Amino acid sequence: MTEISAPDAPDTAVPGKPVVATPEERAAALSRGWIVPAVIGSALMMQTLNATVLSNALPAMARDMGEDPLRLNLAITMYLLAAAVFLPISGWAADKFGAKRIFILAMVLYALSSALCGFADTLLELVGGRLLQGAAGAMMAPVGRLVLLRTTPKNELVGAMSVLTMPALLGPVIGPPVGGFIVTFWDWPWIFFMNLPIAAAGLLLVIRFVPNVALQDAKRLDWKGMLLTGIGLACVIFGFENLGRDVLPALAVAGLFAAGIAMLWTYAWHARRTPHAILDLSLFRLSTFQAAVVGGAFMRIAMGATPFMLAMLLQVAFGMTALAAGLLTFIGAAGALIMKTTAPPILRRFGFRRVLIVNSVITGVFFLAYAAFQIDTPHWVIMLVLLAGGFFRSLQFTSLNGLAYAEIEQDRMSRASTMSAMAQQLIQSVGIGLAATLIHVFTQMAGQSEMTAETISPAFLVIGALTFVSLVFYVRLPKDAGDDMNRRS
Repeated sequence: MTEISAPDAPDTAVPGKPVVATPEERAAALSRGWIVPAVIGSALMMQTLNATVLSNALPAMARDMGEDPLRLNLAITMYLLAAAVFLPISGWAADKFGAKRIFILAMVLYALSSALCGFADTLLELVGGRLLQGAAGAMMAPVGRLVLLRTTPKNELVGAMSVLTMPALLGPVIGPPVGGFIVTFWDWPWIFFMNLPIAAAGLLLVIRFVPNVALQDAKRLDWKGMLLTGIGLACVIFGFENLGRDVLPALAVAGLFAAGIAMLWTYAWHARRTPHAILDLSLFRLSTFQAAVVGGAFMRIAMGATPFMLAMLLQVAFGMTALAAGLLTFIGAAGALIMKTTAPPILRRFGFRRVLIVNSVITGVFFLAYAAFQIDTPHWVIMLVLLAGGFFRSLQFTSLNGLAYAEIEQDRMSRASTMSAMAQQLIQSVGIGLAATLIHVFTQMAGQSEMTAETISPAFLVIGALTFVSLVFYVRLPKDAGDDMNRRS
């Protein structure tokens, strides 16, 4: 297949003369706007499906392995840790070897590591398989997004990103009931084995439809920066994982945080003196990128924590089966999928700044509302709250994902995609670790040995309250932030 470069800007139309697209132009627009993002999104569905299935299966897996359910969050945290550590080289690898080639390789490695997870008998073996899976996933999501960024004009990007996330959102829709069915009637290893046929179908679609992107001028890999960021992120995430757990001494946990912060600070010093540092920190000087990544981080903490906390609340505290809990929670992802078709016109009508400010308040209120769920709460009420919460949460993340690239030029797209994806993985892992820590602390404060609704609900309140911090970043945005992406006059 012929390699293609970044799309050129459209020719200026002659005043008074209608612009008629040729059949070739219409076919190219259809491919850019629908076919390519849908195929890439279908490949990413494997990741989102596995993540939501796993969250719902954790209590059953804990029973089989003889582990505390809270300890099984390691299976999620270690995946996100590996993804955060390996993400910095994804952009470099795509530039060096070709984005499509790296994307295909990542899919193959993801399928193989999924098989290893399915054959795991202990928590240690499972964590090892999840680390390999996270490393493969680190290449898949940002590189797939990079293909889209380099083949789509900026004024078509919001629509293409919405199409990209539609198949990926099918994972959270079907994941909880599928996971519940597998755990209830089969056995949990099949939540990993089912990735194999999905990967095979995805590979065929990618090879057939996704274009090759022209190779970029890849600079020498910044190994020193990779080590500093990798060790720093690992220390910070392990620190959150063990905070308040009584697994490691308090001094050791403090040492992890201190070492992580020192490594990341050293990287910041190194990046200012290295022309091609592995992570481009200068991106944060752009107001739109800063608002999307840093401001959006407080919302992503809640997004990472919520599936884990809902699984603990519904299955451990309320005593539901995995299937019953999955049939309740999938509705939130269904709401998110519905929103994807309406997000672009909403953004064109009101603009990024206004949507982010108003919708962040609405989304935060719904996160807080999850704390009100009780064992006798009617299921239709729970489903209605989750449906509406998923609807508005999807609008928020569609807005953030589009705004992040509003001021990014083509030659910095790979670095922006890498930085954005790494931040998302890191923040979600922090969210899961923070949620587990809060539940543990509230359980101890209540003098109980097991989780109950009374010890899980306060964690929803704390996590939900954090989302409102993002408003500080959104109110500082210019009123016309991201207008070029929305074709707003």
